[in-house]
Amino acid sequence: MHKSLVLPAALLAVCGATSADEGQWQPHQLPQLKAELKRVGIAIPAEQLADLAKHPMSAIVATPGCSASFVSPHGLVVTNHHCAYGAIQRNATPERNYIADGFLAKTREQELPAGPNMLVYVTDKVENVSARVLEGMGGADGKAMSGKARHELAQKRIKALIAECETDKMYRCSVPSFHRGAEYYRIRQMMIRDVRLVYAPSDKIGNYGGDIDNYEWPRHTGDYSFLRAYVGKDGRPADPSPDNVPYHSRDYLAVSAEGLKNGDPILLAGYPGKTSRYKLPVEIRHARDRAYPLLAAEYQADLDTIAAATRGDAAGEVRYASEVKTINNRMKKTLGLLDGFARKDLAAVKDAQDAEFRAWYGRQANVSPTMLAELDAAIAADMALADEEFAWSVATNSDLLKSAMKLHRLALERAKPNAERKAGFQERDVSFIKAAQTRMEQSFAAGVDEARYAAGLRRYAALAAASHPQGLDALLPAAAGVPALYAKTRLGQTAERLALMDRDAAAFAASDDAFVKLAVGLHGVAMSLEERRMEVDGNLERVIPQYMGAVIAWKKSQGKPVYPDANYTLRVTYGTVAPYSPRDGLTKGPFTTAEGIVEKHTGKEPFIAPQKLVDAVKARRYGQFKDPVLGTVPVNFLTTADTTGGNSGSAVMNKRGELVGLNFDSTYESITKDWYFDTAITRAIHLDIRYMLWVMKEVDGADNLLREMTIKYPKR
Repeated sequence: MHKSLVLPAALLAVCGATSADEGQWQPHQLPQLKAELKRVGIAIPAEQLADLAKHPMSAIVATPGCSASFVSPHGLVVTNHHCAYGAIQRNATPERNYIADGFLAKTREQELPAGPNMLVYVTDKVENVSARVLEGMGGADGKAMSGKARHELAQKRIKALIAECETDKMYRCSVPSFHRGAEYYRIRQMMIRDVRLVYAPSDKIGNYGGDIDNYEWPRHTGDYSFLRAYVGKDGRPADPSPDNVPYHSRDYLAVSAEGLKNGDPILLAGYPGKTSRYKLPVEIRHARDRAYPLLAAEYQADLDTIAAATRGDAAGEVRYASEVKTINNRMKKTLGLLDGFARKDLAAVKDAQDAEFRAWYGRQANVSPTMLAELDAAIAADMALADEEFAWSVATNSDLLKSAMKLHRLALERAKPNAERKAGFQERDVSFIKAAQTRMEQSFAAGVDEARYAAGLRRYAALAAASHPQGLDALLPAAAGVPALYAKTRLGQTAERLALMDRDAAAFAASDDAFVKLAVGLHGVAMSLEERRMEVDGNLERVIPQYMGAVIAWKKSQGKPVYPDANYTLRVTYGTVAPYSPRDGLTKGPFTTAEGIVEKHTGKEPFIAPQKLVDAVKARRYGQFKDPVLGTVPVNFLTTADTTGGNSGSAVMNKRGELVGLNFDSTYESITKDWYFDTAITRAIHLDIRYMLWVMKEVDGADNLLREMTIKYPKR
């Protein structure tokens, strides 16, 4: 694109003033939002919020797929119950069912290993490395490269930047793109790998309402749990060991039991996963009319298969509890997106915006006459390939097959110099691969996996033939032949999977294991899909930044907010406690209370409240956690904060930066905010920290943790 529309980083950061609570802002952008933060009522200076070494940002951490925060100087971490669900399930058995009964360690010695997949990430450095990634990729040089060559060059530079950052092994570094490839930031995080489960309430509290209430309002869910980060005696991250000591967190959040009221300001900090705010109308229509319907049907079919395969099998139900919960959550979100698209024609909204943008673009001097056509072609190729990638995922719906393919690829990549290996298969990734293979001990049952694979193959056969990757059909077993595969494999044994991590490609080629042979046979199709994806991504990475630069300039001309789509990196949003009106004549929120739990209590799943909790509500034993206006304990509340998946467990703070809640969900009407932020109905759902404290005191007797935290009680 012509230089007249290439914006410097300062303009990419924030253009114009915001007029709503929309925006998932990078911390360094916050000083440019001083007026907005003041308007909302945030008392913390914007410059302090932008500093990762200062309170409160230095207390905000991530766990895999979720957000969390330190709440004591001894590495105590609070997050959502559903974020720690894998750790709870890992330690549960039918006889010692921590899912149903909850778990509380009264002493450090009683804390349980959260498992190799549970990590705590502490972000301590973020730097703009756009120039080092993108050098030489503009102008004629960039256009001369194929998409694949461009993508591979960018990935080579990113791997070099990561290697340079990870010379100290206590850090894990990444270089994600922002504004769909317009900018790249290198992010350094201390990765703590000895994490232990400290306390989780019963799922009768932590998942009250289950999938029926998921994404719904009113909610009455105590979605919280506690973990603890451990390190070596030298204070550095270390492998799990009984000799490790609690991490001394240099900062932590004080907990405020004062609470909030309607209209109060909040700050929310965490690691939102993925949004699509800048996608084009054609991409919305593809998601609405093809991708999401297929995905929703696939989720439901897989859930039905798991349910049938585990019926009457208590051990199997425990093993697949976390998987079922994850799939259910994804399915309801997908259905919510479809309902949201039906309720409001976002494609038509985007059509109008896109037409306005293209007209504006056509009036600008010295712009590329081919950029928009190149953009449309790149997106069309992306959507076509996505259809094939979905079909591939259905055809390979087996944990054993995925393990075999992963380990075979590791063997192939290990034959290359480390710097030349595909990201995800370098030496820095081996421990994660091992952890995933070990994790299967608690989350795999051969009979269930067999049923899922056979059902997946039948669903794949029913998909449109045009979506079948070339050459794949001839390599797949028939659904009827699946039992024979499981009879001729040893990959169900952890020791066998771990042993394969040390085998070379020749050993895989010579193996007589049925799943290893299948993985080797499928490798060519997998590589074809991967190479085509690199070509498509490289072309997108060439044209999307040009498009985004133009969009940012257009939005700047209108004084509209500009922030990057979420990409699992640290972000800050703000808002106010507020009700909403999902339809005419109906207003909901902003608080629910403990009485609502008893009202919903039926004694049947998922509305079974612990008797001790019911008794405490009926006796109105609320103590210092009673809200003076509501006259009871608030359970959940709504705000206008801009959140998405990955924000689960995010700290919700008051104007002084004290913890007042945990983000855990959105209202059903808000799900489409991943694509379009509608200020009238977009609401995030949070756990009121007073309910957490009350349950800890009145129901679970977690006094040891209450003493460990710094809790600021209201003055009555």
